[in-house]
Amino acid sequence: MYIIPAIDLIEGKAVRLTQGDYNQKKEYNARPLEVAQQFEDAGLTRLHLVDLDGAKQKRVINWKVLELIAAKTGLHIDFGGGVQSEEDLRIVFESGAKQVTGGSIAVKNPELFEEWLKQYGPEAIILGADAKDEKIAVSGWEESTEMWVYDFVEKYVEKGIQYVISTDVAKDGLLQGPSFELYRNLQDQFPKLNIIASGGVSTLADLETLADMQLYGTIVGKAIYEGRIKLEELRQFV
Repeated sequence: MYIIPAIDLIEGKAVRLTQGDYNQKKEYNARPLEVAQQFEDAGLTRLHLVDLDGAKQKRVINWKVLELIAAKTGLHIDFGGGVQSEEDLRIVFESGAKQVTGGSIAVKNPELFEEWLKQYGPEAIILGADAKDEKIAVSGWEESTEMWVYDFVEKYVEKGIQYVISTDVAKDGLLQGPSFELYRNLQDQFPKLNIIASGGVSTLADLETLADMQLYGTIVGKAIYEGRIKLEELRQFV
């Protein structure tokens, strides 16, 4: 299982939100490159980079941070937040992202998202399936929908999607443990899908449980920043 540390960006700085609430923001480092380099020094190989400004403004904003981290580290970066147009997608890939996560766009403009999947291939495009009470949430989680997460994922599995990041919004940033049931349900329904868990990881035991479930990857953010999980403890997963 890949451990995928997260850097969330607002105004070019590494921050974390609680349950996607922009009013519950905590800044951790004004220089995200330093954070990314610490992850790489710890032996981690991947990075989940989220443009929270972009998610809110519906266009990519923090691409220069992506460009810097891609140039100065060897991390495999997946980028999400604000990727709403062909131009956004081009900027993100040209700035060094290896994969792009599309969530809101997959809900609001499925034709365009499907076109990206055809054009760039299933290795490059990740489906963002963020859920609140098992229903899809979009636009930086500021909007809820009536779409069941499982129906949403099934639609795109049929279109060829191979990677999905699923965050339980109710768990994110609370350090109360991941939504194991959500990921078990996704695994049961889509056994060939590369499922990446996100949200709620608070202890090493959480990661060990997710690894035992044989998930493809798990995104870890606040638990690292708050010192609940030490970077050196993650070496066992590398």
